[in-house]
Amino acid sequence: QVQLVESGGGLVQAGGSLRLSCAASGRTFSIFAVGWFRQAPGQDREFVGAITWNTSTTTYPDSVKGRFTISKDNTENTVYLQMNSLKPEDTAAYYCAAGPNFSWASLRYRYWGQGTQVTVSS
Repeated sequence: QVQLVESGGGLVQAGGSLRLSCAASGRTFSIFAVGWFRQAPGQDREFVGAITWNTSTTTYPDSVKGRFTISKDNTENTVYLQMNSLKPEDTAAYYCAAGPNFSWASLRYRYWGQGTQVTVSS
């Protein structure tokens, strides 16, 4: 089994930055990729980006490309989501997820964290 714990959310002004953390434990050897997703009230779950566990290959949608960066600390088994130039539209609950596929689809991920709230004020 894999356990994921997100942290680092909070309130920030537009244009500011936040770094979210996703700490993985358990059978991390079974993880091929970690994805980040966000969901605002009344909206669908949205893909934010993903990283492969072993090679740190990343992929991002156009909505965050150039502003968000995903990285991994191999010694700590922690994946980070660095968010810069934040906009009010980025306000959402952010989740990390792990699974056997490097995918943009939430259904392809097996394990999920509890989520952390990010609120961007205008």
